[in-house]
Amino acid sequence: MGAVVSHASAAAPPPPPTGYAPFVDPAAAAAPPPAEKDAAADEEKVDYMNLPCPVPYEEIQREAFMSLKPDVFEGLRFDFTKMLNPFFGLSHSVSMGSMELPSQGADVIKVPTSNYEFGANFMDPKMMLIGRVSHDGRVTARVKCDLLENLCLKINAQLTNEPHYSQGMFSFDYKGKDFRSQFQLGNNAFYGGNYIQSVTKNLSLGTEAFWLGQQRKSGVGFVARYDTKKMVATGQIATTGLVSLSYVQKVSEKVSLASDFMYNHMAKDVTASFGYDYMLRQCRLRGKIDTNGVVSALLEERLTPGVNFVLSAELDHWKKDYKFGFGMVLGE
Repeated sequence: MGAVVSHASAAAPPPPPTGYAPFVDPAAAAAPPPAEKDAAADEEKVDYMNLPCPVPYEEIQREAFMSLKPDVFEGLRFDFTKMLNPFFGLSHSVSMGSMELPSQGADVIKVPTSNYEFGANFMDPKMMLIGRVSHDGRVTARVKCDLLENLCLKINAQLTNEPHYSQGMFSFDYKGKDFRSQFQLGNNAFYGGNYIQSVTKNLSLGTEAFWLGQQRKSGVGFVARYDTKKMVATGQIATTGLVSLSYVQKVSEKVSLASDFMYNHMAKDVTASFGYDYMLRQCRLRGKIDTNGVVSALLEERLTPGVNFVLSAELDHWKKDYKFGFGMVLGE
């Protein structure tokens, strides 16, 4: 108690003389605070032994595809899905519209068409089975099975009554710590493989090669992908004459803008497009416009849980081909 009183009653130190300024080291004043300096150093430092796993090779442009490749359709479409239990469900799909036929001139020839598909889905944490059969006898099947923790088997098959249109593909996907690899085996003596590796935490590089024995064709391709929280940029080049570039800017959590450039040396064709993806509280709007004069948009409106209304439009001004469609999607 006495020590506290003595310190409180002690006289205050005399004030500094007029014009006095304490000495400050210019280097210390310019240096950032230690906490900010350490945080910046941590962001610049790259741990090459602990890089993230890249996206699959075939999905390097998935953000751009969401905006630039909307699933537009013409006519009427109705989809119904009923889950019988947490793992098994049935689906029905009906579509009515028109089908384009090849023509010699610039005119577009359309004939009315309709289609019905019945499907069955089995979903399990380690296995996925999806089957579809249409009224004209076409059967499609997809299988995904986790053989090991990092090894996955995928099977895609399609059987038709038309000759040379049935096909099948087996894929073995291996997921490493900072890389992915895939080996493919298909009909017509198709063999293919790809590999993609994370070089930094934002940059990944990959390559692929394929051999089509029946046509005696082969090809090699290279890809690069750079992604951050705000943007995704990709580039792809192949010996088949294809050059593809894409860029996606994430304006916000609900708005994304995308653009791409594609050059096909074999077909002497160049196309550039710009698209958007806008997610509202109850709907999602996607669309694009390209240098071929094609404007498309797809609106998915959520009316109630399990009920979605879909509007689709595609306008080809150069060919004077206009497509409009609407549909309903029932079930989760």
